[in-house]
Amino acid sequence: MSKKFLLPDLGEGLPDATIVEWYVKEGDVIRLDENLVSMETAKAVVDVPSPVSGKVLKLAGGPGDVIVTGTMLAEFEIDPSLPQRAEGQDTGHHHGPSHAAPEPAAPAPAAAAKAEPEDAGTVVGAMQVGNAVVSEAAVAVGGVKAVPAVRAMARKLGVDITRVRASGVDGTVSMDDVKRAAADGSAKPGATPAPARAAAPVAATPAAAPAGRSTLSQSGKPMRTQPPGVAATGQPEQLKGVRRNMARVMADAHAKVVPTTLCDDADLHAWIGKQDITARLVRAIVTACKTVPALNAWFDGEALSRTMHPNVDIGIAVDTDDGLFVPALRNADMLDARGIREGINRLRAQVEARTLPASELSGYTISLSNFGMFAGRYATPVVVPPCVAIVGAGKLSHDVVAVIGGIEVHRRMPISLTFDHRACTGGEAARFLKALLDDMALPQ
Repeated sequence: MSKKFLLPDLGEGLPDATIVEWYVKEGDVIRLDENLVSMETAKAVVDVPSPVSGKVLKLAGGPGDVIVTGTMLAEFEIDPSLPQRAEGQDTGHHHGPSHAAPEPAAPAPAAAAKAEPEDAGTVVGAMQVGNAVVSEAAVAVGGVKAVPAVRAMARKLGVDITRVRASGVDGTVSMDDVKRAAADGSAKPGATPAPARAAAPVAATPAAAPAGRSTLSQSGKPMRTQPPGVAATGQPEQLKGVRRNMARVMADAHAKVVPTTLCDDADLHAWIGKQDITARLVRAIVTACKTVPALNAWFDGEALSRTMHPNVDIGIAVDTDDGLFVPALRNADMLDARGIREGINRLRAQVEARTLPASELSGYTISLSNFGMFAGRYATPVVVPPCVAIVGAGKLSHDVVAVIGGIEVHRRMPISLTFDHRACTGGEAARFLKALLDDMALPQ
């Protein structure tokens, strides 16, 4: 009997996921709950276990392919001589029903994973955290021990993970091992690089097609052409993983929020000694939230209801090559400067290693974008529902300021506050901004 396994929801209604690496190939025999494939979602790299024991008949795609939730991921020929999950048995963490369905028609047993102490609680499989290591079969990955996030990073950096010198416990390859190998070139794939492709004949170039027409790319998909005389140098690339989800979130926010932005400058002239700027920003946001709770809130545009929060959970925007992450600094109103810095460092490290639990990427009550670390003075940051406000901190500058009796040069930080005008008034936003600026102006 054959069974099709449909891609489950890997967390909080995500519409699709990207294949990172198959642990089997067509024709292999796999046992119940053994790792089938590593998938990248907008929030994590997740190992998906097999829902049955049997022979692999078909795999849905290759590394880099995007699979839509609810569509076929793999097809198996069930082997009744091997262990199978009993009908209705459920041993894993689930947010919804199984997507594995037998053919022709029988209720599917739930697709689940074995509960491990380090299991972060995804729909299927364990989202690997720092000390959770999966040792795959040698036929799949050469017997290398590494968590899915490390394998994904190796693939992204063009590193042959089987050649990386492991420094972790029991010979585990760590994220630092992969990055070190990429930097020194000691683990490049063994294949000889392909020679440079010769220039295509003029007749085959997109510029040879009439203006406004489309031609086919080498993959057979329609490709828009440029007008005659305009050289086309790039190829369309499908967004995946975090960047794909970011595009959806930004579009949804643009359609639902009524944004308004106020700008001003925080004067840091009175600061004593060297201080942690980000920690001061977090403290100032907490102070402003306590002064004007209307901006530390969620807004439901359909029900026209507002929820104001007694606690302050700040979403800290973290920019990466893969896209934007916004992990939550929980209970920021309960933390001192040291606790804030330690919390931010932990979140950034987990984002870089892709070990951050999915639950930490949602549920914040207000956001901070510290884009001034790179460049830019003022901005119109995007408010992502259900939040009603986001604070943007611009690049520090030394400005000439008028004072009684003359002028002085003060160090100042541009602040931009974008808020959803459906949920709060301009007066509330202005008072919030003033409370923030006043706290930033304090000596320490």
